[in-house]
Amino acid sequence: MSVNTANTPDGLGVLLYNGEVIVIFAQGVVMTLGTSENQSLEGRRTDPGDWVKSFEMPFNCMQAVQLEQPIFGANYLKGIAVAVQGGQMRGEVPWRMTFNKGGCIDFGHALLEAVDRAARLRPASAPPPYAPPAGNFYTAPPAYYQPNNQGAANGYNPSTEAFPDQPNPSRVFISGAPPPYPGIGPERPPQPTEELHIAGQWEPPPAYGESAEGLRRRN
Repeated sequence: MSVNTANTPDGLGVLLYNGEVIVIFAQGVVMTLGTSENQSLEGRRTDPGDWVKSFEMPFNCMQAVQLEQPIFGANYLKGIAVAVQGGQMRGEVPWRMTFNKGGCIDFGHALLEAVDRAARLRPASAPPPYAPPAGNFYTAPPAYYQPNNQGAANGYNPSTEAFPDQPNPSRVFISGAPPPYPGIGPERPPQPTEELHIAGQWEPPPAYGESAEGLRRRN
């Protein structure tokens, strides 16, 4: 797991590894992180000014994932993210994703399919923990989001009816580094950085911990 390594320094842009694609884009999703040893993470993530800009969970770190359909209120997914040795966090982090604009069931099915495909492609050894990217980041090429391309994810294409929106192309960037382990689709070789437009330079996020009282938010 990692915090604030999948975004640009200003927190407004998504930062992909060179060769990754976005499979699903959905709006109106609220991420809630529960009580854990990492107290600075606790709370709902809806405010653009929040310290937590991105939260990554590799498939092998997910446990007890469930779909909930309350009679009153929006559907949501919940589960536990388990920290890996050498990562940024400790222990187990409960999480919930609430889909206020619909799409939870479709996303849940897509998640299970992605987990299954990733398991078939996963190397025998556990993947390394996420590491912050370094150096320049670049404007993403047009191929970063291909919901209708049969080759984008080994022929797997989530419903465009359930997820009709697309990411803002001015807010998606790629780093110079390739992904640290395989994804759910065929390997895409990193694009030579000399062919890309430099958009900025990545800087390490501020440190956090239980002693950082200013980062302990209860939203």
